[in-house]
Amino acid sequence: MPPPKKSLGQHFLHEPGILRRIADAVGIVPGDTVLEIGPGPGGLTAELASRATRLVAIEKDRDLAPLLRARFPAATIVEGDALGEDWHALTTGAGPVRIAGNIPYNITSPLLERALLPPRPACITFLVQKEVADRVAARPGGGDYGALSVGIQAVARVEKLFTVGAGAFRPPPKVDSALLRLTPLAEPLIPDAEVEPFRRFVVGLFGFRRKQLIRGLRELTGASPETASAWIAAAGLTPAVRPQELSPGEFASLLHAVTR
Repeated sequence: MPPPKKSLGQHFLHEPGILRRIADAVGIVPGDTVLEIGPGPGGLTAELASRATRLVAIEKDRDLAPLLRARFPAATIVEGDALGEDWHALTTGAGPVRIAGNIPYNITSPLLERALLPPRPACITFLVQKEVADRVAARPGGGDYGALSVGIQAVARVEKLFTVGAGAFRPPPKVDSALLRLTPLAEPLIPDAEVEPFRRFVVGLFGFRRKQLIRGLRELTGASPETASAWIAAAGLTPAVRPQELSPGEFASLLHAVTR
């Protein structure tokens, strides 16, 4: 087996018990298709393959892809960059799709964004940097709460399941990891067509996270005090609240008031 490549951010998880726990958390049932991102040497792949009706895996490392094909002949192994592949096309015609993987720290946010593009899968289970998991799962008002928390929680239920120490990997990373499970909401807080405007709106307001909402809203939009106050009232909020205290639903209500 080729050694991990630093250029690809590879840290291979080698603890069998943890690999089984991750596969269990994916929640695979008969008829499911699993899309694995970054299978590496195939430790998690083996657990997923024993459970899934169909397994598709995207591996960027050209040295590992042929080894995975030889080890898992029933799986579809795609050699390529996960950020450049069409995940929906790879799983088209399948039953319910579940996405899983021990993903590289340096591209976690874009992979999360890609995984949540509609049509969304039944579930997303990623092993990520613990700091990122804390941010995704953070609640309003906390220090970790930010635009990433709001954007994901507006479309998915977030569970931070358990932490994995650095020693479980080869080579060990400098930080711990955590298993994050996202279950897309049957009714997202925002329509799919408004995901990008919502993201820009939330990012913009978090630029004024500790200021009163009315001030941040005015600076972001250029609105008059009267207009900003009317938007805030229509959303059922108070002018003195801070953006960092708003729930994802309140951000959605405020955007609706601003754009209606």
